[in-house]
Amino acid sequence: MRASGILMHISSLPGKYGIGKLGSEARAFADFLHKAGQKYWQILPVTPTSYGDSPYQSFSVNAGNPYFIDLETLEADGLLKNMEYKRISWGEMAAVDYSLLYNKVFTVLRKAYGRFTQDKDFKAFCEENASWLDNYALFMALKDAHDGAGWYEWEEPLRMFKASAVKAARQEYEDDIGFYKFIQYEYFKQWRAFKVYVNSLGIDIIGDIPIYVAYDSVEVWTKPEYFLLDENKTPIDVAGCPPDVFTAKGQLWGNPLYRWDVMEAEGFKWWIDRIRSACSTYDVVRIDHFRGFESYYCIPYGREDAVIGEWRKGPDMKLFKEVKKQLGDCRIIAEDLGFITKKVAKLLKASGFPGMKVMEFAFDPSGESDYLPHNFKSSNCVCYTGTHDNETLAGWVGQISRKEKKFIREYLNIRRNAEIPRAVIRAAWSSTADTAIAQMQDFLELGSEARMNIPSTLGGNWQWRMSSGALTDKLAQEIYDLTRIYGRLAAKPEAKND
Repeated sequence: MRASGILMHISSLPGKYGIGKLGSEARAFADFLHKAGQKYWQILPVTPTSYGDSPYQSFSVNAGNPYFIDLETLEADGLLKNMEYKRISWGEMAAVDYSLLYNKVFTVLRKAYGRFTQDKDFKAFCEENASWLDNYALFMALKDAHDGAGWYEWEEPLRMFKASAVKAARQEYEDDIGFYKFIQYEYFKQWRAFKVYVNSLGIDIIGDIPIYVAYDSVEVWTKPEYFLLDENKTPIDVAGCPPDVFTAKGQLWGNPLYRWDVMEAEGFKWWIDRIRSACSTYDVVRIDHFRGFESYYCIPYGREDAVIGEWRKGPDMKLFKEVKKQLGDCRIIAEDLGFITKKVAKLLKASGFPGMKVMEFAFDPSGESDYLPHNFKSSNCVCYTGTHDNETLAGWVGQISRKEKKFIREYLNIRRNAEIPRAVIRAAWSSTADTAIAQMQDFLELGSEARMNIPSTLGGNWQWRMSSGALTDKLAQEIYDLTRIYGRLAAKPEAKND
């Protein structure tokens, strides 16, 4: 079925409290998507952000981001008083200040926790999620006790997750552990209500899971046998991408690599559980860096860049055959960007998952790019104008060469460079791809100031927020008409004037 959607993370929603929340602003954006005839709302990982404020570097693959908890909902539930959060200065509404959030959000949530009474629903949540929640809450309590230091800087018994030290810590930090369990209870309570509302409008949520986990995560701390670490739990090799035409020194991500042989010996249980959890959290799951399952790039730990490294074989279809066997037909999108070999293409075809076509990568004046709509070999793909790692369309137009702009104008049959952003969106929607996705920034025609992320850089990323007056009826109508013309309408809004 042909459909379309908009990519915008929860953090980018407007609002008064420093970052997007799972409250009224989230429902308002879902209402806008419905008016615009969209089927999908795509977001980034919703796990807690850690190093560099990136949602792709998280303390846990299972936990929800405390920053997204709606404070007005907590007040309505009797857990907060109005002035306990409304008198706080939450910074500028145009950008997320993660340092400010870190210093203020948990203080407010502590007040809510002080009024919270553990009931049967809370106890049931803790029991149902004990497999990850117990260790995560302990992990966060210990991080607080160590002034935020990574687990690898803790004293040796705790760093090595020795049973006696862990047992003693659970007793010593019992109240702090309860606080972090409370945060997750409230987060998932709000997430469920949010998802029910979005789904009630006929909209599905596309979520995102990174292929790798952060070194400073509860998973690496508690399950070192799954990762390529030495006897002291120090990485041997780390993840990244080799040099290419975009990055002369490659990309050094620094994440620990998997011991795929250990995971395979256990029937890939860790990955099965992760994908099962993601598929229950979202309606559709985009798996980041899909090519890494065929083969992955390894960089010796301690290097300053990714110039020196090697490729090693991944689990390939063995993992996804097990996924299908245990979970059935999951709705998965494969992020198949980067250095794609015939073997990676073979894996994608064998999986049956739709891959990605990114319009910003399409306009090589030779006309030979696989991302040009007329070169799509199958409709089983998702056509993006750009992703969170790319420039906005308006910013991109300002950076490409005159030769590329000339080819784009010829290809899209337009005269002026100013017309390119809207014309690229139209090309995506008119393509044969089953699904078309554009960033919200592209519909708003925003420039480089609204870019979400510049890969391999620290600082200034993940901060963009949409202005409160951006969602107009005129824009919704424009998107609706575009979607109708190209046969992608999800459902007709209840009140629509043709």
